[in-house]
Amino acid sequence: MQIFGVDIGGSGIKGAPVDLDRGALAQERRKVLTPHPATPDGVAEGVKQVVDHFGWTGPVGLTFPGVVTGGATVRTAANVDRSWIDTDARALFSGKLGGLPVTVVNDADAAGVAEMQFGAGRGRRGTVILLTFGTGIGSAVFTDGVLVPNTELGHLELGGHDAERRASSKAKDDHDLSWQQWARRVQKYLAHVEMLFSPELFVIGGGVSRKSDKFLHFIEGVKAEIVPAQLQNDAGIVGAAMRAAQQA
Repeated sequence: MQIFGVDIGGSGIKGAPVDLDRGALAQERRKVLTPHPATPDGVAEGVKQVVDHFGWTGPVGLTFPGVVTGGATVRTAANVDRSWIDTDARALFSGKLGGLPVTVVNDADAAGVAEMQFGAGRGRRGTVILLTFGTGIGSAVFTDGVLVPNTELGHLELGGHDAERRASSKAKDDHDLSWQQWARRVQKYLAHVEMLFSPELFVIGGGVSRKSDKFLHFIEGVKAEIVPAQLQNDAGIVGAAMRAAQQA
């Protein structure tokens, strides 16, 4: 069974048909740049370009970098234009895609669902937290495999700032940090999250998961196991398709 998944990020919009039996992309993904400002109409046009590239005519699952309630309504917009707040994203994207059935889910929640079924969290009980490091920091919290949606732990305070302003991969680039310097910031963030939730496992996702060998060994003093996401930066696409399949 194949369903189309789209992952909307602060820098790029990427998507592909997903083989739900394998939890993997069925074709090479298509990516376009996220427009700036990332307004609803601009982002919806980018999504249309990605979906149209494949000539897709079935259900579509989409991630969004913020809180999404009821599979439709956007409640926060930290890394996109603030005009997204209170937008009915499901209606917007469905209209742009010619009436195709659409499901919208928080981006980190989608990545977490995929990792729990097909990746690093498969078969793990207790508390598992996936954290995606990119333009911001997304989070997905699971207890015995059950998702607590829309946690947004990237906005915890760290050093007097939103944690994602200090420890996202964008912060690494903005401050020209070495991998070791950035890992120390991530370490402080993980220690803070661990103090609050006492997870058995941290799964590190987002684009940096491909480069885990450059920084994970610098992180010390965290009791929970720390592993890179196995689906890496495709996890959001896979998780979005999984959610759309559930709705379909």
